[in-house]
Amino acid sequence: MRYTDLRTRIDGISQKMLTQTLRQLEADGFVTRTVHPTIPPRVDYTLTELGHSLRTPIAALRDWIESNINRIEAARRAAR
Repeated sequence: MRYTDLRTRIDGISQKMLTQTLRQLEADGFVTRTVHPTIPPRVDYTLTELGHSLRTPIAALRDWIESNINRIEAARRAAR
């Protein structure tokens, strides 16, 4: 996926934070970064095998959050 596509899809993230996060994900082996020698340069990010292996646990976490969002929001309101 292209950098600009990622930035568009992740609402509210700054360019600096996205760049830092992608660099860390690359260093950790979750994504590969490919720079295409065009003008302007095009950069693509792809999940590695390790990155793909996270899809199932992340989906399970998302499902759990969706099932418990009302309780989470209630706890946040109570903490105010």
